[in-house]
Amino acid sequence: MKRSLNIAVIGAGLAGLTAAIHLRKEGFQVMLFEKEEYPKHKVCGEYLSNEILPYWKHLGIDPLKWGAVAIDQLELSAVNGKSLNIKLPLGGFGISRFKLDHHLLEYALSLGCTLISQTVRDIHFAENTFSISTKEHQDFEADLVIGAFGKRSNIDFKLDRKFTASKNDWLAVKAHFAAEIPSDQVSLHNFKGGYCGISMVEERKVNVCYLTRTEAFKPFKNNETFQQQVLCENPNLNDFFAHAQPLFDQPISISQIAFQSKPSVENHMLMCGDSAGLIHPLCGNGMAMAVISAKLASECISGSARQDWSRTELEQRYDKLWKQTFTNRLRAGNLLQRALQNDALTSTGIQVLKYVPIVTQKLIQTTHGKPLKI
Repeated sequence: MKRSLNIAVIGAGLAGLTAAIHLRKEGFQVMLFEKEEYPKHKVCGEYLSNEILPYWKHLGIDPLKWGAVAIDQLELSAVNGKSLNIKLPLGGFGISRFKLDHHLLEYALSLGCTLISQTVRDIHFAENTFSISTKEHQDFEADLVIGAFGKRSNIDFKLDRKFTASKNDWLAVKAHFAAEIPSDQVSLHNFKGGYCGISMVEERKVNVCYLTRTEAFKPFKNNETFQQQVLCENPNLNDFFAHAQPLFDQPISISQIAFQSKPSVENHMLMCGDSAGLIHPLCGNGMAMAVISAKLASECISGSARQDWSRTELEQRYDKLWKQTFTNRLRAGNLLQRALQNDALTSTGIQVLKYVPIVTQKLIQTTHGKPLKI
């Protein structure tokens, strides 16, 4: 491919922003499309594995300067309250998407990325060029497109992506609280029909995000009732909510979350982050996977420009790298999710794992990688 490329990144989440920063630092022209105004809260566990830190620091990104909280302990509990505490092999950090995405966007703009604050309506590929149209009735062209538009987007339906035809019966709810918890600990508490993550972010705020099946939520009128009657059956969650003070007027939520497999290349677009594949949040590594996928895509694009790969070769190399990096993680995440949703198995497993912590660490490592090499 030619060395002077005009690249469009659709979506300014973690994957899109990281890719935009990486590619701009490599000298490419980058258009960043984002329909939302920042700063903005997003439904997210707001915990990142330390595996991405060497790469981010190489790009000039240091989340600790923005108030990120170091985390190296994991608490896991069953519905009956039985719990397990263990040290995380790599550790990580907590920071809100409100803070993180805003700082990343400001950094991308300072490097010279162009922000298009419009909603992408359609993307067509013809004669080796992408044509991008927006709801605001503007048209743009790009040599390459990175699709980083999240878990489920109008563009997915335009592309007729296979997962959009499937029933997706998961929903997620998130809010911030004022509460006293160990700042170095991320907790994962099971309840009937789902699980809830709790960890600290900047300014001693506590992020609470839970995932549940839609069928489990339906019988209840609202989040407050569901929280009281279902989440609080877990004694650990009951104790937390009894003492925590909500900081949001209302929790935020998303539905129709799909964990089916997705192609990493679609209509010649390189898919990154949740657009390429979604790991179950209980694994605590979806944010890191978004960053890593941005690294893979950016490095493939840079390699293509230097070595004059064809578009087909670029797409094949990215697809191969994506599968090598993430297929086993996603498979392990699905298996862990099934195991942890079995109440009896989780309770028994927690009791057993207390005596063999090395096994727990090995399980964690199946969904996490090693610190990224630069």
